Amino acid sequence: MGTLDYITILLFAAGVMLAGISFSSTGKNMKSFFAGGGNVPWWISGLSLFMGFFSAGTFVVWGSIAYSLGWVSVTIQLTMAVAGLAVGYFIAPRWNRTGCLTAAEYITRRFGVTTQKMYTYLFLFISLFTTGAFLYPIAKIIEVTADIPLNTSILLLGAFSILYVAIGGLRAVVVTDVLQFLILFAAVIIVIPLSFLKIGGVEQFFDRLPEGFFQVVSGEYTWVFIVAFMFYNLFFLGGNWAYVQRYTSVSSPRNARKVGYLFGALYLISPILWMLPPMIYRVYNPSLEGLEAENAYLLMCREAMPSGLLGLMLGGMIFATASSLNATLNISAGVFTNDIFRRIYPSTSEKGLMRVARWSTIGFGLLAIVVALLIPLMGGIVNVVISVAALTGVPLYLPLIWTLFSRNLNGKVILTVTIWSLCINALFKFVTPLAGFSLDRAQEMLVGVLVPALMLAVYEIYHRMRRPGDQIPMIEKNPDNTLQNAAETDNRFSVMIIGIGASLSGLFVTVLGALADEHKMIPLGMGILLLAIGIAAYAYSKKKS
Repeated sequence: MGTLDYITILLFAAGVMLAGISFSSTGKNMKSFFAGGGNVPWWISGLSLFMGFFSAGTFVVWGSIAYSLGWVSVTIQLTMAVAGLAVGYFIAPRWNRTGCLTAAEYITRRFGVTTQKMYTYLFLFISLFTTGAFLYPIAKIIEVTADIPLNTSILLLGAFSILYVAIGGLRAVVVTDVLQFLILFAAVIIVIPLSFLKIGGVEQFFDRLPEGFFQVVSGEYTWVFIVAFMFYNLFFLGGNWAYVQRYTSVSSPRNARKVGYLFGALYLISPILWMLPPMIYRVYNPSLEGLEAENAYLLMCREAMPSGLLGLMLGGMIFATASSLNATLNISAGVFTNDIFRRIYPSTSEKGLMRVARWSTIGFGLLAIVVALLIPLMGGIVNVVISVAALTGVPLYLPLIWTLFSRNLNGKVILTVTIWSLCINALFKFVTPLAGFSLDRAQEMLVGVLVPALMLAVYEIYHRMRRPGDQIPMIEKNPDNTLQNAAETDNRFSVMIIGIGASLSGLFVTVLGALADEHKMIPLGMGILLLAIGIAAYAYSKKKS
């Protein structure tokens, strides 16, 4: 990377931190810090959900599969579009109707403190692995492109994210997610044509690809895996506590539905854009093997992007991927503060709770750093992400989603299903291989989905036949307009920050395009488009004020 690339990344970091600091005054209480006042605009929440979900390892995890196996990486991610549309229609409105600040609060109000405690401990333990898995790809990006050692990158980026989330809360997370969405999309659209030019054009791409590179399924990613993974994504997107926050932080069930629809629509388009660069790199350099394939996306960017624009791409990738870490840090701190600490010390003032919220953000961030440092010892990021998904995703989240639709499950039942499913999955993952029996990737995912689903279905049938009158009532949110005016003000301020950030980013991209030695029109066009979006957003915020 050149000096201009480092300057670009530093400007990115400064801009993201300034955006976080600008929201420090909005996090005055629990609802504003962890739920954005309960009135975040649906399009902001939807874009934030998209950024937080896809950046969990898209560039490293799915990019590795795209380089090795080709189109199957797109097939895998299209399951997320189906999941998003289904969540928008069925699940997101149900979460919004509960009126709960966190999923843990929902469990408490519906099933009692004992059930809530067990789920909270399970969630916080598992979230350490998912948060560490979010941090690792960002550090990998820095290691490959800037030659900064992996462990040093993990420490630096972890510290940055901890500080950023602790200052601004949910508002800082979702607003900068929108900015990162705009910038990253601009960067990806720039890198694709430049990558094609690097190998001699689109025709060369198709002529030089290995046979079978456009098969819909390939290798261990069979149709069984694809279907099971689709259901996993449905339950993970619908029940993960960090994503539930995106449905509960908007004003109505209708807006919660729009959040899911926007996510699904974006995932119908984005997988092709995300996966083209590592697929093109397979033509440019087919020699990567094993864990080296994790670097394919970054290596293509380094070859294709001119000075300055490479920094733009890296900055977008780094801070977009960081949004997943930020979202999980925010919800983990929220669960600890709202659902553990406040119950132990109920007389703590709002100011004291906010202090705990920020310190717990720091604590969870430090633990995530430790996990990220250990990922190379766990077989690499692809193995960690998919194995954690198969082992924990559906057992932890499906029982809660089921209770949004059924009055027949009590706290004892959902805990039993979760714990037994986790134990069965762990048995097949860690114990049976010692006896010579192990599941392949598709079987592992299928067992992870089917075991909790079948257990819940069996109990539902049993309850309807034997105990039809024994039901747990649903909960609905009570109208609360006390924070309405403050939330509306925060919304206008959020749009204004998005407008300013997009305008400055567009101006900077335009300058970088003008400085490029060749192919100036591609970055110039994207820079002008970003600038126009920023100006329009700023004008809209002023019109609403």
